[in-house]
Amino acid sequence: MTNLAHTAHRLASPISAASLPAQSGIGLKAQHYKDIHDRNPDIGWLEVHSENYMCAGGPTKAWLNAMRDRYPLSLHGVGLSLGSAGPLDKTHLKRLVELERRIEPGSVSEHLSWSIADGIYLNDLIALPYTEEALEIFSTHVVEMQDALKRRVLIENPSSYLRYEHSVISEPEFLLNVIDKSDCAVLLDVNNVYVSAMNHGFDPIAYVDQIPADAIGEIHLGGHSEVAFDDRILRIDDHGSQVCDAVWALYEHVIKRTGPKPTLIEWDSNIPELDVLLDEAAKADRILARASATEEVRHAALV
Repeated sequence: MTNLAHTAHRLASPISAASLPAQSGIGLKAQHYKDIHDRNPDIGWLEVHSENYMCAGGPTKAWLNAMRDRYPLSLHGVGLSLGSAGPLDKTHLKRLVELERRIEPGSVSEHLSWSIADGIYLNDLIALPYTEEALEIFSTHVVEMQDALKRRVLIENPSSYLRYEHSVISEPEFLLNVIDKSDCAVLLDVNNVYVSAMNHGFDPIAYVDQIPADAIGEIHLGGHSEVAFDDRILRIDDHGSQVCDAVWALYEHVIKRTGPKPTLIEWDSNIPELDVLLDEAAKADRILARASATEEVRHAALV
């Protein structure tokens, strides 16, 4: 087994490009390539799904290179399946490393989930049972990912619709243990916290307050939908609409505690015109600006 403590020490100063700015960003979608290229909107950074750009050439690579020349980029993976009990897909990991070397992103992230079992790939990000065994497997895979990339990665908390009866660790505690074992950081998806909290009946503020400010490298915001399920409402994390008021309020609570963090507007289905995404990003920037102003006042008072 990999020596987790040794690797954590070695990754204390990750080899990476400059960090993402503490501003809002948007997900880069093919529908918006030309619009962004022509308009060059005032946006802090762009995120891409890693698996969409693991190509040797062609127009997709050309567009990514063009965007890289204008904006900081982040790589957000959805296919490595860090929570699977079997070994990581070495070919997939090699392609991720090659992509990371080529574009030198400000951050690289993956999910607290699994999606591969016995060579079968599931088109979903499935929550883990929060057990000691799962913690050891997941943390070891995070270390393997970081060893390959030679940098610290961010792990995103999931949205969930069921709980495992044999889970013995709360999700925030599980995340904190992964950080301790692997020296990774957290991509805090505020919408995911809210969706899971509403589905399972826990306090979303209590959840986010357990994550140390210095462990959060990035924040995601997105929309979700509601469906009737038996006699209750089930919230589905579909990234297909504007951020709701309750999620904005939870985000502002987080930012007041942590200070400004790079914040992504995530919109992956029912993709709207670019201006809709830019308007959502502007809302996040206003919250970030208020937090920055508060920090400046607090710092001036201490001087």
